[in-house]
Amino acid sequence: MSTPSQYVVARHVYSEDSFAGDHEKIHRVPKTGLDHVRGYLTCDSKRAKAAVLSLLPIVGWMRSYRVREWLLGDVVSGISTGLVAIMQGLAFSLLASLPPSYGLYTAFFPMLTYFFLGTSRHISVGSFPVLSLMVGAVVTRLVPEDGPPANITSFEGLTPDQQRVLVASSVTFLMGIFQLAMGVLQVGFIVVYLSDTLVSGFTTAAAVHILVSQLKFVLGLDVPGINGPLAIIYTLEKIFVQITLTNICDLVMSIVIMVIVFIVKELNDRYKAKLPVPVPIEAIMTIIACGVSYGFNFEKRYDVDIVGKMVSGYESPIAPSVEVFRESAVEAFPVAIVGFAVAFSVAKVYSIKHDYTIDGNQELIAFGVSNIFGASFRSFAASTALSRTAVQESSGGKTQIAGLISAMMAMMVTVALGFLLEPLPTSVLGALVIVNLKGMLMQFREILYLWRRDKPECVVWVGTCLGAILLGLDLGLAVGLGVELLTVVFRTQFPRCSVLANIPGTDLYRDRKDHLHIFEPKGVKIFRIPSPIFFANIEFFREKLVEVGFNPLRVLRKRNKALRTIKKLGLGDLFCQETNEPSVNKEELDQPSDLKGLPFRMDWNAELPTNIRVPRVDLHSLILDFSAVSFLDISALKGLRMALKEFIRMDVDVYIVSCDVHILEKLHNCMFFDEEILTSMFFPTLHDAMLHVLGTHKEDKSTRVVMQHWHLGEAKKMYFLIYFVCFTWSLFFKWTETKL
Repeated sequence: MSTPSQYVVARHVYSEDSFAGDHEKIHRVPKTGLDHVRGYLTCDSKRAKAAVLSLLPIVGWMRSYRVREWLLGDVVSGISTGLVAIMQGLAFSLLASLPPSYGLYTAFFPMLTYFFLGTSRHISVGSFPVLSLMVGAVVTRLVPEDGPPANITSFEGLTPDQQRVLVASSVTFLMGIFQLAMGVLQVGFIVVYLSDTLVSGFTTAAAVHILVSQLKFVLGLDVPGINGPLAIIYTLEKIFVQITLTNICDLVMSIVIMVIVFIVKELNDRYKAKLPVPVPIEAIMTIIACGVSYGFNFEKRYDVDIVGKMVSGYESPIAPSVEVFRESAVEAFPVAIVGFAVAFSVAKVYSIKHDYTIDGNQELIAFGVSNIFGASFRSFAASTALSRTAVQESSGGKTQIAGLISAMMAMMVTVALGFLLEPLPTSVLGALVIVNLKGMLMQFREILYLWRRDKPECVVWVGTCLGAILLGLDLGLAVGLGVELLTVVFRTQFPRCSVLANIPGTDLYRDRKDHLHIFEPKGVKIFRIPSPIFFANIEFFREKLVEVGFNPLRVLRKRNKALRTIKKLGLGDLFCQETNEPSVNKEELDQPSDLKGLPFRMDWNAELPTNIRVPRVDLHSLILDFSAVSFLDISALKGLRMALKEFIRMDVDVYIVSCDVHILEKLHNCMFFDEEILTSMFFPTLHDAMLHVLGTHKEDKSTRVVMQHWHLGEAKKMYFLIYFVCFTWSLFFKWTETKL
């Protein structure tokens, strides 16, 4: 076994003042707003090239494209992904309350622009069930299935399906505007507020909504779409009311499809290392279902709902409805946020796996332009789906050429092969949607995992999931954000403060509760707060300080009362010295005032009369470890100043260590220091402060080593007790011998 490495350092004990005196600091001149503008507007060839590569990432990766190594994999991957994208587009269009053919539009148009603007090389852009459901909620609200549409001028002369398409495309257009605006304003950081836990709880709730919404297709029931809080409960109620009207053909076909697709998907996952490409079971089952439905005429013989007339080719672009903008702005913004958060998280996973970088702001621009462009051609909200992206990556896709090929396949079906899908039962599409929910529904297992490891995170997951299930996805997202922010506030408002002690023979300091052998000089306390100090936790900070040391105000009141009693008794010998300050009256002495305002100085360690009781103060030095304090606000500065002065006026030396340079600068700027709170109280490290304290208060017998184990403290007592008993017994034995 190798000998542990060691290091020895010999240097002066530094305070912040002495360190600044020995080591000159570089004086930085902060840039003005004009300097930033000039730097931003400066242009040269290098900046121009960087701008082009940033706005058009395709230029970067196309120059390094390896045709012989990557092209075949991209082609195979594009075909495999295209089959999945076509089936998912058809299925997810039901979630958006749109005719299935418009799902093919979403598999084509957004991918065209992302090919040029996106920074991820592996994600498959297209429909995503959560976004489809969120868009479908707006469509159902403005164009309900069992009632008149909203009073919107743009709806005049349009069929119900055309009205729904207009609403979906307008919401998608507005979603794209939000994403593009955030990308241009460089606010891609906003996605960090959607933690993985929140997104997991939200998508799980969305999976429950999707599952319930597809039951009517699987059972063949005519259940109108319901939107708003508790919509999932009302939908289940309507389904159970009509459960006796279930179409057996739809139900049997759906169960068979789900079982087969589930088994094959599991085999794909288990043998993915041996399979060149995953088996496109969704496409296979769709083709079989189309053939069986057409051959046995399911529509007329068994009253099965089918896809019906497919739009052949592409229609001319349409303009979005400004009236729909006004009606759906509140819903469109969370759709934009969720769509980007999901796409960015998936893109980040594969960028790390394949060692390349992605740009969050450029991704916002890419998805914004893609959704605006797609909405102009009647597609609905686009993002990415993890299952589809996994197919693209695992089947050999290296770049977005695979995505472009998958879009071409969607175009081929739309232009030439769409009529073949007309006999497809909608129950088959519903079954495919439900099977693809497996990954999201399995996230329920995270509850137990989070509860064991991080209970606040578990609260975020459960709160987000329940909020989204009961209140709807838009309000549920707001609830999740609120719960998440509350947990952050709770952690910072009530941090786990600790009292530190020295590990003997080292310059390391740890929580004294966690170690057996620690060194803690008598009269010295080291207090650590592991969070920022601000208006919400400054009182908590002061309460914890009192628990560590003592309550200065309480001791001060006791001393004031004792002084009055001593003065009445005429015990002048207890006073150390008189002051030149004027005397104060009884009312003033009752207040928690400054000891400097009292008429005498007292030696409180002297022997006091038995009827006078004053709390004994054993603390002479208090060290505050600010190594984990990232900022202080004005309220915290005021509270900290008051707390420090209370201890200082009780003759307790206070030191602050490991304070960040920016906090020190703020203390100077806010006039924190005065004749009592000095800059000499600040030390760069905890060990420097401890050595200074030990040098100021010479170590003697009062220094103690705390051993948190019975055999070092109690064993000594036991040893002396046994020794005393043995000694007494020997004396008794000798005495009896002399008597006998």
